[in-house]
Amino acid sequence: MDRQILEGVPTMSAHPLLRALARLLPVFVLAFTAGVARAGVPDRLVIDKGWTFRLAPGNAQLGAHPEAAPWRPAAVPGTVHTDLFANKLIPDPYVGAAEAGLQWIGLADWEYRTRFDMPRAALNSARSDLVFEGLDTYAEVWLNGDKVLDADNAFRTWRVPVQRKLRAKDNELRIVLRSPIARLLPQVQAMPHKLAGNYPSPYGDEPKDAMTGNFARKPGYHYGWDWGPRYVTAGIWKPVVLQSWDALRIDDLQLRQDHVDAARADIAAVASLDAVRAGQFELRLWQTAPDGKRSLAAQRRVVLHAGANRIELPVQVDRPQRWFPTGYGAQALYRYQLEALDGKAVVASTSTRTGLRSVTLRRDRDDKGSSFYFVVNGIPVFAKGANSIPFDMFQPRVTKAQLRRVLQSARDANMNFVRSWGGGYYESDDFFDLADELGLLVWQDFMFGGGMQPAYDDAFRASVIAEARDQVRRLRNHPSIVLWCGNNEEEIAWKYWGHGKTLKEADPGFADKVWKGYVQLFGLELRKVVAEEGGGIRYWASSPGDDLAEVANTPASGDMHYWEVWGNPAHPPTKFLEVTPRFMSEYGLQAWPVQRTIDAFARRDEQGMATPVIEAHQKFQAGKGNERLMKYVNYEFGEPKDFAGFVYLGQAAQAEGIELAALHHRASRPFTMGSLYWQLNDVWPGASWSGIDWFGRWKALQFHARRFYAPVAVAALRGAAGTTALSLLNDRTRQVRGELRLRVMALDGKILRDERNAVELAPLSAAKVADYADAELLGNADPASTVAVFDLQAEGEPASRRVVYFAAAKQMAWNPAGLRAELRRDGDGYVLEIAASRLARAVWIGFGDLDAELSDNALTLLPGESVTLRVASAATGEALRAALHIESLADAVQTNPSSISRAP
Repeated sequence: MDRQILEGVPTMSAHPLLRALARLLPVFVLAFTAGVARAGVPDRLVIDKGWTFRLAPGNAQLGAHPEAAPWRPAAVPGTVHTDLFANKLIPDPYVGAAEAGLQWIGLADWEYRTRFDMPRAALNSARSDLVFEGLDTYAEVWLNGDKVLDADNAFRTWRVPVQRKLRAKDNELRIVLRSPIARLLPQVQAMPHKLAGNYPSPYGDEPKDAMTGNFARKPGYHYGWDWGPRYVTAGIWKPVVLQSWDALRIDDLQLRQDHVDAARADIAAVASLDAVRAGQFELRLWQTAPDGKRSLAAQRRVVLHAGANRIELPVQVDRPQRWFPTGYGAQALYRYQLEALDGKAVVASTSTRTGLRSVTLRRDRDDKGSSFYFVVNGIPVFAKGANSIPFDMFQPRVTKAQLRRVLQSARDANMNFVRSWGGGYYESDDFFDLADELGLLVWQDFMFGGGMQPAYDDAFRASVIAEARDQVRRLRNHPSIVLWCGNNEEEIAWKYWGHGKTLKEADPGFADKVWKGYVQLFGLELRKVVAEEGGGIRYWASSPGDDLAEVANTPASGDMHYWEVWGNPAHPPTKFLEVTPRFMSEYGLQAWPVQRTIDAFARRDEQGMATPVIEAHQKFQAGKGNERLMKYVNYEFGEPKDFAGFVYLGQAAQAEGIELAALHHRASRPFTMGSLYWQLNDVWPGASWSGIDWFGRWKALQFHARRFYAPVAVAALRGAAGTTALSLLNDRTRQVRGELRLRVMALDGKILRDERNAVELAPLSAAKVADYADAELLGNADPASTVAVFDLQAEGEPASRRVVYFAAAKQMAWNPAGLRAELRRDGDGYVLEIAASRLARAVWIGFGDLDAELSDNALTLLPGESVTLRVASAATGEALRAALHIESLADAVQTNPSSISRAP
């Protein structure tokens, strides 16, 4: 405020009177601020300065790492790993093969401290609380030499009354963070029969048969996953705040939507108030509509008792501007501000934002089972999207810009749905604010990523319930959230992956205790939390599942994860066409990121199929995942020439395989109503199932997703039996007219068949048009040199195309595609025109080390066809032309039409 004022003074200060006013203005501002403070408005001090850290004295790691013993600067919020890296005590955890040498950090205890003065306005406040929004995980908190907190859950907010423990100057705050492994390992090792964990450590920091991660309420992915490293970090990972107040504090403002339709929205504004003393107050609720109009929505005089109070204010909005998922309407957002007045003075105020919408999870019974789909504002929504994982191994360094880049990329790829997976952390307010603004629906898991939990332990369940209340209350006003799910894959792991059977055989009594604890937590207690706190959003016990029905992960009912493609037994992608679920919430294929991202962590001489650095960044099968990825490259393309070719062909295999699955799911509407592939984003730079890498760069999959998730699309799907099923897809709420064109052509462009038909697509539909046997399309043509091209051009929609191949790429008679490119300046950017003389499949355009974003990529061009792309880059045209590299499948595959595979 002062900065803005002072910046304005020079423009006014020519007049002596204005100069005098300018001198008095800071005095007025201070007097006004003090007046507000005396009126009792809560004071908030973020304690983020002056922090230092060290390896805790007496720790066993001191002998091997004495360099970590002295006090050094620390960042709060932050983590131990990032503080060590900032102080140059460890190498970059993402570069090279640093992971094995950094496991000692997770075995150590760490100490943080800072000093702070009380804000003047808070010195005489009736109440003061220290609020720890995130401590990871086993934390002892000391204030001025007195222990004030023992924390044991990284997902909880801890509030500690400290009004009699503070002094005006030089308060010392000290936090000791204990190693979760050292803390938990003795009790886990003492168990006669262990609970199944997730991924055992390959580094010896804990025994493979006594994994501790499932016993700690901290992010599970810190212990390693098949797409990320093992960095068992610790830290003060969210802000530390001193709150002080005299009259009352507004703990929470819920906007419960009891009824919303086009005519009216009935809202209950539920205020949770913490009053210092009993008394009469006035509550005013202000509404700011999406168009900026502000009005008084509710007003009420209330008598509060000392302590916790819960007050409901009814609000009615006539003809509300409703919030819709992207593709179905606008993302209208209302802001509500609650003020509490004692007389004429505002003593507390808070604001929050929401979108007005109705949402239902439909579970309609039929002759096969039960449906699973979401209805928003009366519209049955086909969920198109992906699963999100954490955006970094060290959450405090995730920026809003990074989140925006990925979530905007999801929307740009015509996604409307994100499943926020349960093995990480509950995402930040920024994540959900962006989802609200972009119209992305969110399926939110509670933070259980797999294995089995000690839910038979009352204290463990109590901690989880407190965590769940914290998180549901924090997030419940976001219109993007449409489901709370208890866990990821724990139910099917117990029922089908062998651990439940093994434990039943070894100790039936303990196995029964484990399962009953599971049902208590995930079947009853978390369901109750969501019912009480979630504002009408549905709860789902586990994914995949049927809400604790006897059979889970079935196509007939509930949601499904399908991993027989990629996982075991590693079927080819055409197997996707044989599984038709109600809602596919996980399936995937892996690929490496683009070459520039690989170069960021591995020198070119360190890159190869089985080199140490590459294996360190390939987490599937403990570094041997390239063998599985090569299998999928081989299915379609044969052996690549080199590692760069392996990366290129792996991306093509991933993109084409996921496209086949997603279009099959969409073509199966309304039986199938969701397709969420694994995964949207990355936690670090490496091989994974993502479509967007850690830097935010798109793989081929993300470009394909924009096409296969387009609201109006053609699906021509050829299965292993040699039959192509043709369907037309329309996610619009209106009828769409257009033209469907079928061409059968040779790779050199010779047309063998050309048909055009007018089509009408009903709203919210998938219509099967035809089944074509190969012989019907090919006639006497050679399958190794012929394709079928299906084009749908609908009014007002981008063109949609599917090219059907009658042989694997490695069997086809490819010749050089004759690609030509011209880059020219166009306004503030550039355009790139590309043409092909023969069919060019999987065309990839790159600019080496230059930052350049293309409007499209991973293209297929027909013979004689050209495409014009926009290029956004700060580089000069000359530099872009010099760096431009274009490749197609003909460059990467040396074919032998008579052979299924070929030598390198």
